Amino acid sequence: MSILGSSSYENLTNSPLVGDSVRLRLPVPGDWQEWSQLRESSREFLVPWEPEWANDSHSRVAYRRRLRRQKKEASEGISFSFFVVRLSDRRLLGGITLNNIQRGVSQSCSVGYWIGKRYARSGYMTEGLHCVLSHCFKTVGLNRVEAACMPDNGASKALLIRCGFQREGYAKKYLKINGVWRDHLLFAILKDELVKQNSDIN
Repeated sequence: MSILGSSSYENLTNSPLVGDSVRLRLPVPGDWQEWSQLRESSREFLVPWEPEWANDSHSRVAYRRRLRRQKKEASEGISFSFFVVRLSDRRLLGGITLNNIQRGVSQSCSVGYWIGKRYARSGYMTEGLHCVLSHCFKTVGLNRVEAACMPDNGASKALLIRCGFQREGYAKKYLKINGVWRDHLLFAILKDELVKQNSDIN
């Protein structure tokens, strides 16, 4: 079953994306404590690159609101949020979100991601992003996936380039990050480019 093509949110929980060491799945209510602890322990690591955190960002109530919104957006087919989980011990590592999913003549979406500080630079997000891209292009039939990162976020730039994204532009005051409008580099990858990369590797 295609995750993005499903009209039933419940069916999505049975269709994880699996790599060699990680799998991607939808968040569930029971994830709150582990998610909250990972985010809070990574606060200094994540805050410079994310929208401003509210005082109750990681409370149980806020998490439930988040799940309700994600479920609604998933049922409408416009956005999907996944947790990246390590296969060996089911440990929560981070998250990947597909936003602004466009069908019709566009067949595109944008991708965002975060990872806990203790798991950064271990290859987990690279593998997770590869899983998402493969599914977007091979199963769902999208033609284009876009991403953006701030110019001084070297780790994010390296991740995108490593996964085959190419820089396409520079957007001034593109997103409000940690309370400030920040410039962003714009990246994208096309279905044909991923197919070529895979054929070159093989």
